[in-house]
Amino acid sequence: MGAEVLILTLAGLFLLILLGVHIAIALGVASVAGAYLITGSMDISLSLLSSTAYEAIRSHSLAVILLFVLMGEIINRSGAATDLYKLCDRALKKLPGRLAVATVIGNTIFATVSGVSVASAATFSRIAYPEMRRAGYQQSHALGVVAGSACLGMLIPPSVLLIVWAVLTEGSIGALFLAGIVPGLILGFAFAGYCVVKASNSKQIAPAVDERKQAHHDRKSEFIGSIGIVLLVFMVLGGIWKGIFTPTEAAGFGVLGSAVIAWFKGMRRKGFVTAIYDTGRTAAPILFLLIAGSMYARFMAMGGGANLIQRLFEDNGTSVVMIFVIMTLTWLLLGALIDSISVILLTLPVFFPIAMSTGVNEIAFAIYGILIIEAGLLTPPVGLLVFTVKAAVADETVQLKDIFKGSLPFWLIILAVAILVITVPELASWLPESYFQR
Repeated sequence: MGAEVLILTLAGLFLLILLGVHIAIALGVASVAGAYLITGSMDISLSLLSSTAYEAIRSHSLAVILLFVLMGEIINRSGAATDLYKLCDRALKKLPGRLAVATVIGNTIFATVSGVSVASAATFSRIAYPEMRRAGYQQSHALGVVAGSACLGMLIPPSVLLIVWAVLTEGSIGALFLAGIVPGLILGFAFAGYCVVKASNSKQIAPAVDERKQAHHDRKSEFIGSIGIVLLVFMVLGGIWKGIFTPTEAAGFGVLGSAVIAWFKGMRRKGFVTAIYDTGRTAAPILFLLIAGSMYARFMAMGGGANLIQRLFEDNGTSVVMIFVIMTLTWLLLGALIDSISVILLTLPVFFPIAMSTGVNEIAFAIYGILIIEAGLLTPPVGLLVFTVKAAVADETVQLKDIFKGSLPFWLIILAVAILVITVPELASWLPESYFQR
C-alpha cells in the first residue's frame, strides 16, 4: 500500500467521523474505498465487504457478548444490584467513607455480571448517588465515585471490551478474562483506598452515616440478591479458571443462574422479556461495529498499512517509550470523543502489530490498552461515563463540570495502574502458559 493511499483513506475516515457519520458506516466506507484504490476493482471491494461480514459474526464465540449482556440485564432488572450495594454498606460500618467504598465494591462485583461500564454507571447513579447525598456527601465527590468506579466494568471480566479485543487480535477470550482479574482488583482496591483517605482527611466531603437517615429494606430479599450475585461470579469465573467451561458456556450458565436469582427476587415474564429486548438493543450495535472493524482490519492487513506505519516509526528512530506515549495520547484523545469499542476498532489494527514488534507482552498490552481506554471514558469533553451519570441521576442541580471534577482522581489512578501493568507485565500474565492457549 502506498503511503498516499493510506493517508487518503485515514483522512477520509476521520472526516466522516467529524461530520457525524456513525463510526461503523465510516469504517465500512473507508475500507471499501481503500480496497478499491488498491485493487482498482469495485467488485473485489464489495466482495471483501460481504465475505468479511460473514466471517466476522459466524463464530459462535461472539455469542458470549449477547449472553453476558443478557446476564447483566437480568441481574439489573431483578434489583439484585441494589441488594449487593446495601450488603456492602452494612459490612463496612466502621470504615470512613463507607458509602463510597461500598459503591466501589458493589461496582467491582456488578462488573463481573454486566461487562459494560455504562450499565454500571447508570445502575449505581440511581442506587448509590442518592444514598451518598442523603448522608451529606459532597456532590462532586459522590458523582466522581459513581463515574470512576463504573470504569471497572471495562476491565473486570466478562468485559465486552476484552471480548472485542480478543476477537480482533484472534486471541483467547478466556485468557484475557483471567488476565484482567488481578489488575481489576488492584484498581478496585486503589479506588477504595482513595475513598477512605478522602473521608479520613475531610469529614465535610464524606461525613459519617447517620443510620436513622438510611432507608430500610427486606433483609431476606437483600440476602438472596447479594449472595446470589457472589455465587454467580464464582461459578462463571471459577468455571473458566478451572477449565470446566469455555467463556461461551460460562456465559450460558451465567444467564441461567441470573434467571434463577431474578425468579426468587420476584421477576416474572414481563421483566425477562424486557431484559431480552434491552440485550438486543445493546448487543446489535456492538456486532455491527465488529463487522465494520473486522473489514477495516482486513483492509489494513491487505494493504500493509500497519507495516508501513511501523517502518515509519523505525526509520525515525522512535523509542519504545515514545511509541507507547503516542498510543496512550491517541487512546485518550479518541476516548474523549467516541465510544470505547470504536476506539479499539479504529486503532487496534495499527497499534497491535506495532506493539508486538517492540517485544511487549501481548496479554499485558491488552490490559494496558483497556485501562487507558477506560480513562478515556472520563476524559473531557465527551467522557461517555460522565454523560451517562448526568443522564441517570435524578438531580437537576448536577452539572457536567461537577462530575469531571469528582472523577479526576479516579482518572489519575487508572493511568497509574496502567503504567504499573505495562511495567510489571506479570500482573496480567501470571497464569501458566497453558491458560493463554485456550
